[in-house]
Amino acid sequence: MKKWITSGMLLFMMAIQGLAQEKWSLEQCVTYAIKNNVSVKQADIQARIDRLTLEQSKLALYPTANSQHSGGYQFGRSIDPTSNQFTTNEILFANHSLNLNADLFNWFRKKNTVAANDYTYQASAARFEKARNDISLNVANGYLAALLSGEQIHVAEVQVQQSREQRDNVKKQVDAGALPELNLAEMETQLANDSSTLIGAKADFKLKLLQLQALLNLDAAVPFTIAAPPVESVPVLPLSELEPDVVYNSALQNLPQQRINELNVKAAQRNVLAAKAVLYPSLSFFGGLDTRYSNAQKLLPANFQPAAVPIGFVNVNGTNYVVNTQENIPTGFNKNTYFRQLSNNFSQNLGLALNIPIFNGGQARINWKKSKLNVTLQELQKEQDAQSLKQDIYQAHTNAVAAIEKFNASKIALASAQQAYDFARKRFEVGLLKPIDLITNQNNLFKTKINLLAAQYDYVFKMKLLEFYKGMGIQLHN
Repeated sequence: MKKWITSGMLLFMMAIQGLAQEKWSLEQCVTYAIKNNVSVKQADIQARIDRLTLEQSKLALYPTANSQHSGGYQFGRSIDPTSNQFTTNEILFANHSLNLNADLFNWFRKKNTVAANDYTYQASAARFEKARNDISLNVANGYLAALLSGEQIHVAEVQVQQSREQRDNVKKQVDAGALPELNLAEMETQLANDSSTLIGAKADFKLKLLQLQALLNLDAAVPFTIAAPPVESVPVLPLSELEPDVVYNSALQNLPQQRINELNVKAAQRNVLAAKAVLYPSLSFFGGLDTRYSNAQKLLPANFQPAAVPIGFVNVNGTNYVVNTQENIPTGFNKNTYFRQLSNNFSQNLGLALNIPIFNGGQARINWKKSKLNVTLQELQKEQDAQSLKQDIYQAHTNAVAAIEKFNASKIALASAQQAYDFARKRFEVGLLKPIDLITNQNNLFKTKINLLAAQYDYVFKMKLLEFYKGMGIQLHN
């Protein structure tokens, strides 16, 4: 057994290590998160619970049958369960019964309860789908944030390499006496700052990966990295195909939250009908079988013979005369066995039961009123979510437009910053520019590159968010 357990653990660790050695794509991250994220699992379990509730309400439509069996020992003054007479004997007894009950008419209470539970289950299934969509969107957001952080590392590495080359060139000129030592100190400071920025970028990338692992419910101790597709290759729809009205109408049809609200309203309406049915009389059929045993009745008469049995006397002229009656007196007995008693005591019953609610503390009527208010509550929730959805989509469209404009402006700013840096470097190399001025232009170029990357990733995510609202999911490739 220990060998099997050890082998299983080794295979599991090998599988985890093999999975960790490859770079995770967005699709792999989303698939893993859907299978392992706690929120998604909770939504799945709730859907299963609601499905079982639906199954139980369907089974409640059928008649009920129950069999009861009891046995015991009684002593002191009690009633013999077979003769129904008082006795002080110690008695060993047993009772057996089978009861059947079937609703004939209850104003469709059970039928409406089944329908309400069916809508509730469908809403839970849609809620599970929503949890999958939410985690997919969150993973995509975390994935793009990690990609941006990774790109910032590359930019910082280029910056460090440029600063190192410039520091080396200045050092040579200082050693040759062509430049003062102040210039070298300034370049050393710039290199140190750029190295610090690179260290911070690497730390931020690790943090983004840890945050993504948390979304996946993946152990933080497991080595983890992601594939880095060029952001330029990520397909996005033209903004003209993502007009807010079009996206909103599509979202009403495709997003699970809207189906959840619609199903919750239908379930609440059915619950009103089920609650109202409790206010009216109901008719049911019942039937039963019953038998019992008692060891107090151990013998049964088997043979009889006629005999005169005195029942009193009369006085005639002072003389008492006995009055007799003719009766059959048992002369032989059989044992009253367990199964014989069950047969002799066997009884049956059939009947109809009419239940008329008169006063029960107002519970049924209050529940009916509550159920009607719950319909209004669900309708308001549906309206509120629709308003919020429309607001979110219009806001997302506005943000996408701003992100596109910012991205285009950042591209122009990068071209200008690159040109300024190139001119400054050429002037610095011929001694026409101070190191501090070169450093300033270099820092401006670095910030512009970072701003462009951030604007580009922000633009991609804003567009992907609109595509998500439209029901297209999250994809980073064609």
